[in-house]
Parts: sequence; C-alpha cells; structure tokens
Amino acid sequence: MTVSHHSHSGEFCCHAKGTLSEVVDEAIRQGFSTFCLSEHVPRYQESHMYPEESHLSPADLAATFDAYLVEAHRLKKLHASRLSILVGLETEFIDAAGLDELEALIERKGDAIEYLVGSVHHCDELPIDFDKERFDHCVALQPGSDEGDRLGRLFATYFDCQLELLRRLEPEVVGHFDLCRLYYPGVDFRAFPDVWAKIERNIEYATSYGALFEVNASAFRKGWSTAYPGTEVFDLILAKGGRFTLSDDSHGPQAVGLHYDSAYAYLRDRNVQELWRLIPASRTDPGVKRGVRAEKIEGRPWLDAWPQLLETTKREA
Repeated sequence: MTVSHHSHSGEFCCHAKGTLSEVVDEAIRQGFSTFCLSEHVPRYQESHMYPEESHLSPADLAATFDAYLVEAHRLKKLHASRLSILVGLETEFIDAAGLDELEALIERKGDAIEYLVGSVHHCDELPIDFDKERFDHCVALQPGSDEGDRLGRLFATYFDCQLELLRRLEPEVVGHFDLCRLYYPGVDFRAFPDVWAKIERNIEYATSYGALFEVNASAFRKGWSTAYPGTEVFDLILAKGGRFTLSDDSHGPQAVGLHYDSAYAYLRDRNVQELWRLIPASRTDPGVKRGVRAEKIEGRPWLDAWPQLLETTKREA
C-alpha cells in the first residue's frame, strides 16, 4: 500500500511541472493506493507574490485555485475505481490577514476541500524556501549578536507561526515540519533550548488533536540525508506518540514516488512500526472536522521490497 498526502502540478503551481492529470496518471502507473492533491492556497497581497509570479495578480491566483478544485474533483471521480484521491490544499501563513482569508476560503469551499496540509513557508512575511539568498536575507534581518543567534531567532519565529497555524486550522497533515532548516540540514535544534521547547510544544499540540506528521521524501531531493523531519525531531514525535504518514511532495509527474526507497530506509532506521493514511469520512462522524479520518495502514510496506522504487529513484526531479 503506497500513499502520498502532498503533491503539486505545473498546471496550478509555477514552480512545478506537468498537468494534474499527468501527476495522477503517474501515481496510478506506480500502483499508489492513496494519492492526495494539495495545491498551494492563493496569496492575497502583491507583496507576497513570488518572483516567478511577476506576470500574475492575486486575483489570478484565486482563479487558478478555483480551477484546481474543479479539475481535482473531476480526476477523483474519473479514477475512483483505480486510485483513492483526496482533494485538499497546502496552507500558507504569511500574516494574520492572510490566515483570515484562508479560513474564509475553506469555509466558502465547504466539502470541496477534504483535508489540509498545514505548512509554513515564511518568517516575518519573507519566503524562507524559495532560494538560499532570500533565506539568508531573512536571517540577516533577525536581531542577535551573531549568525547563530539570528538563526535561532528565525527558527523560533517559524515554530511560533506553525503553532498559530495548527491552532487556527488543525490541519490533518503537518507539512515538512522542519522546513526552516532547509539550507542548514546539519543544524541540531537541541542546540537552541528555546527553539527545542517550541518544537516540543507544537508536537504535543498537533498530537493532541490527531494530526498526522508527514515523512516528506522531497528533503532527499533537496540534498538532505534524511526526510523531513530530521532525526532528532522525528524521534521526539515518535516518543510523544505522534502518528506518521508519507508524502512525496511531488512537483510534477517526474517526482511522483521519487526517493521513496530512501524514505522507507529512513523509516526502518528510526524503527517505525506503523504508518497512517487519510480516508474519506462523513463530517457527521465523531472527531471528523472535514471530510477525512486517519486509518492505520495495513502491514508495513516500508519493510517490503517494492521494485518500482529503484526505477523511480533514477529519474530526475
């Protein structure tokens, strides 16, 4: 049973490739059992647009997201006999006003949005994962006597933003938990006691309402030796009783299932005994906030041989 809870396509995301239909076709070809669609939520201010979106306006992003929901549900219905597709979104938290807009969007779209991947990509309204130059600029703006102090301050801001997102929306999946150290994967958060306390706090809160923490294989594509989250955070989630799921965070058909061999090896190394997935559920069921609930995956596929992994890993992202 192969699953992913986080994906994108070039049809609806400027930094991805291919169409949404091509992404889904590739998931079917590889034998996925559950594949979730989670295009980025629109941003609402010109100042929050990425350089790649210079030809677009916030209104364009809103229209693109509406079109995504229509196409995603078309594909969900079309392929229902071959693949379990869930239609959701990946969040942003740039500022409080944007979070208000996001809550309104979720309310307005109702059943069309079945689940959320709760992600943070900004600190102090600046993007931290677009490129290293922008990340370093954000670090340089932090108060502190040296780079270590400033880096710690950025981490603290990131995890405070993450907590606010978790509290406001209670996303079913926590996306790339430690994205804030994308360009410094060797940093150990335990070297920053205040940051480590915030991480523990966030894990406890997300676990309390039943979130799934994604093991995000895209970190291998970014040059990491682990998935997101890194080992010390991963082990803390495990110790706190957090439940894991799996995501490829693919940005086009070429990245569907990419590096799942490494992700499975990571799960084995961390002695993971169970994984979870989201399945459709009625909003009237106890504990169901949107249209899904968590279900433990049968067996332990990360311990089984999956020949397609070797082929998939050879493909370029």
